[in-house]
Amino acid sequence: MKTSARIRRIVAGITLSAFAASGAMAADDASCKTIRLSDPGWTDITATNGVASVVLEALGYQPDVRTLSVPIGYQSMKNGEIDVFLGNWMPAQKAFIDDLTNAKAIEVMTKNLEGAKFTLAVPSYVADKGVKDFADLQKQADGFGKKIYGIEPGAPANSNIQKMIDANDFGLKDWQLVESGEQAMLAQVDRASRDKSDIVFLAWAPHPMNTQFEITYLSGGDAYFGANYGGAEVHTLARSGWPAKCPNAAALFKNMRFEIGMENELMGAILGGEEPKAAAKAWLSANPAVVEPWLSGVTTLDGKPADAAVKSALGL
Repeated sequence: MKTSARIRRIVAGITLSAFAASGAMAADDASCKTIRLSDPGWTDITATNGVASVVLEALGYQPDVRTLSVPIGYQSMKNGEIDVFLGNWMPAQKAFIDDLTNAKAIEVMTKNLEGAKFTLAVPSYVADKGVKDFADLQKQADGFGKKIYGIEPGAPANSNIQKMIDANDFGLKDWQLVESGEQAMLAQVDRASRDKSDIVFLAWAPHPMNTQFEITYLSGGDAYFGANYGGAEVHTLARSGWPAKCPNAAALFKNMRFEIGMENELMGAILGGEEPKAAAKAWLSANPAVVEPWLSGVTTLDGKPADAAVKSALGL
C-alpha cells in the first residue's frame, strides 16, 4: 500500500509539472482581458498591432489600440494608461527610454524585429546627380528648396533632424524641417518622383516604400541616426507591473517576433486599403507556422489550449 501511494504521488507530481510546463498554469485574471496598445500612426506598428490583435482575440482577450503620438504614447505608458507598445525603435527613441527607465515605468519584453533601418533618403534619380551623403545635400540646396520632409510632430527622428539644422551640421542652418504624418510625407515623395524633382525625406525599412519607389539611403548621418544607415532594432515594451499581473498575455508578447518581409507584405496590404486585422488574419492564415512559437507556454484567457483556439480563429 505504501508503495502504491508513493507511485500515485510521483505520477501526480509528474502530471502537475507537465501541466505547468504546458502553460496552463499561466492563465490570467479576468481583469487582464482588455489590453491597451499604442499606435503612433506608423503603418509598421499598425500592422504588428493588427497581428497581435488577431491572436489576442483568438485567445479571448480584447485589444484596445489607441492612436497616440510617440511622446503621448510613452507618457500614457508612464501614467499606466497603456499596457504594451510594439514600436520602440532603438536607438532613435533612446531619450524616451532613458526617461522611462529612470522612472521605472517600463519593462522591455523582447526584441521583436532586427534588420530595420531609419535615416534620410532620396529618390535614386537624385542620388544619380551626386547626392549620396548628408554632406551632399547643401550642394543641391536650391533643388531641394532647402526642405527635409519628416514625419509627425514630436517624433524622435524629427528632433534629430532639427538638432542637425540648429547645429548647422552639413551647412544646413537655413534649411526647414517639414513635419507631417507618414502618409502625407509619402504623398509628397510620390509627387516628386512623378515629376523627377528633388526631395529628401525620412525613410525606413520595413516599409513598402522600399519597393514602391527606387530610393537611396544617405550615408553620413551616423551621429543622428546611428551606424549602418540608422540600423535599428524594434523592441516590445510593457508598463511596469503589467507582465507580473498578466503573465499569460505577457508570455505571448515575449514570444512574438516579426520579420522584415512579413511586415512589408502586411504594410503593403494596409496601404492598399485593407483593414489591419483583416490583412493580419489573411497573412497568418497563409503562414500558420509563424504563430506556433508565439504560443509556447501560452493559453487562452480561460486557461484552455492556445493552439486550437488560434487555429480555429484563422479557419485552419
